[in-house]
Amino acid sequence: MTEFIVRLVQFCRRFAAFVVLVFFALGAVSIWVAAHRLGVDTNTDNLFASNLPWRQHAMAFDREFPQFNDVLVAVVRGATPEESDETAAQLAKAMAADKQHFRDVSRPDADPFFRQEGLLLLDPDDLSKLLTSLMNAQPLLGPLAADPSARGLLNGVSLMAAGVRIQHADLSPYKPALDQLRQVLNNAADGHPTPLSWQNLLGSDVTQQPDNVRLVLTHPVLEEGSLQPGRAATKALERIRDTLPDAKSGRVRIDYTGSVALADVQFGALTKGIVASTVVSLLLLALWLYLAMHSLRRIIPILLTLLVGFALTIGFAALAVGTLNVISVAFAVLFVGLAVDFGIQFAVRLREMRMIHPEIDVALAEGARVSGSQIAVAAAATACGFLAFSPTSFVGVAELGTIAGVGMGIALVCTLTLLPALLSLLKPARQSKELSLPFGPRLDAALHHRHKPVLIVFAMLGVIGLVAAVRMPFDANPLNTQDPHSEPMRTLRSMADNPITNPFNINIMVPTLERARALTDQLSKLPEVSSVISAATFVPADQQASLDQLDQAQVLMLPSLDVDPSAPPLTAAALRSAIADTHDAIVDANAQMPADSPLRSIDAALQRLAKAPDDRLLAMNEAVSRFLPAQLASLRDALNAKAVTLATLPESIKRDWVSPNGQVRIQVSPTVNEQDTAGLRRFVEAVQRIAPDAGGPAVTTIASADTIMRAFKQAAVLATIAIAIVLLLVIRRLQDAGIVLLTLGMSALLTALFARLLGMAVNYANIIALPLLLGVGVSFNVYFVMNWRAGMRRFVSSASARAVLFSALTTGTAFGSLALSHDLGMASMGRMLLVSLVAVLLATFVFLPALLYAIKPPVQVSGTGH
Repeated sequence: MTEFIVRLVQFCRRFAAFVVLVFFALGAVSIWVAAHRLGVDTNTDNLFASNLPWRQHAMAFDREFPQFNDVLVAVVRGATPEESDETAAQLAKAMAADKQHFRDVSRPDADPFFRQEGLLLLDPDDLSKLLTSLMNAQPLLGPLAADPSARGLLNGVSLMAAGVRIQHADLSPYKPALDQLRQVLNNAADGHPTPLSWQNLLGSDVTQQPDNVRLVLTHPVLEEGSLQPGRAATKALERIRDTLPDAKSGRVRIDYTGSVALADVQFGALTKGIVASTVVSLLLLALWLYLAMHSLRRIIPILLTLLVGFALTIGFAALAVGTLNVISVAFAVLFVGLAVDFGIQFAVRLREMRMIHPEIDVALAEGARVSGSQIAVAAAATACGFLAFSPTSFVGVAELGTIAGVGMGIALVCTLTLLPALLSLLKPARQSKELSLPFGPRLDAALHHRHKPVLIVFAMLGVIGLVAAVRMPFDANPLNTQDPHSEPMRTLRSMADNPITNPFNINIMVPTLERARALTDQLSKLPEVSSVISAATFVPADQQASLDQLDQAQVLMLPSLDVDPSAPPLTAAALRSAIADTHDAIVDANAQMPADSPLRSIDAALQRLAKAPDDRLLAMNEAVSRFLPAQLASLRDALNAKAVTLATLPESIKRDWVSPNGQVRIQVSPTVNEQDTAGLRRFVEAVQRIAPDAGGPAVTTIASADTIMRAFKQAAVLATIAIAIVLLLVIRRLQDAGIVLLTLGMSALLTALFARLLGMAVNYANIIALPLLLGVGVSFNVYFVMNWRAGMRRFVSSASARAVLFSALTTGTAFGSLALSHDLGMASMGRMLLVSLVAVLLATFVFLPALLYAIKPPVQVSGTGH
């Protein structure tokens, strides 16, 4: 192999111009192919093989319920439920009119079914509580129906005061409603009118949503080929949001989340600042190369070789894979970080040989003789480390392994052909000063004399690292690689307890409503479960009891809800007269009222309004009566509920809960406490003990984590075997191959130890540090062990060590650009890669020399002993 490499280098030197032109042409063609054929897949589901059982289940569910895919969710939160409803309706109407950006728009919580039949869905006890609350408010309803204005409301308050005076009525059930009225009256008197919530005034807390949340769901028009396909739709949503009156006033807040927004934010983070970080990385790369080479005529060939090799690799990716994913896009950084090592090793050896052989042609041949086989072995072992991931089911890393593995072969070919040609053309000047690390001789001496205690320390660190590796947490939650401060993530976190937006639901398909009810009863008792919803939820089993309650309420209340259209027009004078009458009624009841009666504070607010100008009085009336007619109409509709069956369930509801083939969907949501990795695993296991066929996001999250771990265990075994075979075939000595693998194992244990000390967890993104660890660790260790075989006894002070250190610095610079990424997944990948690199350097510069000093030197087989 050595002689073949030497002849190849000599050939490229003799035909340098031709070789350079051929490679530049191939690079240009590769870039053209990549520009036309290479795409990016933003769907993280495709990171895993489609033939996995859980992926098959997920894809089958997606086919039956496609409406749950590619969703953008607007979350509307108002100061009152009515303001949320009104703004959500305005938002939905505006979005539905924008066909350029939104394919369809729906409001799942505002379906007419819930307005008409919604009270039947309440538990009988909750329904009784709500109807009791409405009964208690009935003294207000009659005057309001007769006069749906502030005047009618004040007449109702006067009647309440009369009830206190005549019958000593207890107003404590009305206190929350009257306190709210007092606040609205005071706000109007201050000149800042706020609407009165009649839902809160007349309703019960059993029907209230936390934060008055309302949802608007849409399937946006996605831009083909864009890294952020939903960005235009999201911008359109923001523009509409900024035009809505209550949103502009600050009374209503509109946020957004959903799978489309989350994917857009993630890929936006990937590209944010990429130009600046790339420029900084290239400048640092050039700096390290200058410090390593001290010659632009050596640096330029290395950089050009790197760029051409990268172009050829990206062309291969376009032909072999066609589409990059969120993990395989990292091949670029890995290629730069690893391929530059080959160029540095070759150039450093050339510089060393020119100190002995002034002629460039002889120095190239001798440098290739010394370093060529080492680079070839390192490249082959590194490629094995990457290619071992190709057969795994974790497609994201499998594709990365294929691209990076072949890329190592491309880098090797470029290093042994294009780089010698470029060096021959540029003819770098001969330098007489030996390049070595300033601390090298002292460290070599220390390791030579104290190798035993050093090895003991590393053995102890290795044991601790093994414990750390066994206990290393795996963060299966893909949301933890998202920016927690982005609007979609903030909104999603705030909605973690909402079954509609919970990202970790479980879906179960059963054949009948009866089976759905039985499973619901079982699942609802699990402590890990917060809610269970199915088609059976919308077809209550015991409706008659609720219908009987509603029939009784109709008899008592419906006459109070019929609005009188002949109410006289309202003027400021009429309001002042009503205020005066209410004041008199409260004063007359003063002796019978307790000291903390809410009527006293209402009277104080009314006296302030009595002195206010007419416009404030009329604004108060508008605030009080704004939502009243709609609330009275809603109550009339709700009290007229009719029995529900699966056949009468509207299609707008049924399509989300019954599959086209008649299967009933059950949705199980975890508690907020069960939404970390350990909790999700408990949740999934608890549900699957009852329903083994359960699927959905929670199941796929845990299954994907298990798939990742199996893939990496499989790849680690394959890579170790393949690397061992390569080393044995080339080195042909079991002990020497064992030294390389032992040092590689120490690097892995140190990586686990450092990551644990830094509080890092393994996730689907940063786990690719393993193939990198194999690649960098093998190449660095091979250089030292092959030099040792050739008779070298100065490891850290050698030219190879200097090349390794500056290779590590250039590699670290590439990884550092990842660590500074705005995408948390890429950033965690970069940090883990840096930790791995530090571990590799410690193992290579300290552990490996100490180990070599402790072992009897082999018989020198080749080389000069440098």
